[in-house]
Amino acid sequence: MMTKLYVNAVTLLNEFKRDERGVTAIEYGLIGVAMAVALAAILGTGEGEFLKELTDAFDGIASKLSTATGS
Repeated sequence: MMTKLYVNAVTLLNEFKRDERGVTAIEYGLIGVAMAVALAAILGTGEGEFLKELTDAFDGIASKLSTATGS
């Protein structure tokens, strides 16, 4: 009885060790966190040069579009 229980427990643990179904989701989660940290470092508080240039570029695009459409 105890031997059968031990064998079943060892088999279950070995199967659990080989199971890689959730590994990809965890990897994508870690990549997402790394990208969020990188974006936070680049954009900062909103007073950086990169964000100013990006805002100016989008404002320029918006003004050209409104001029082209006449609105």
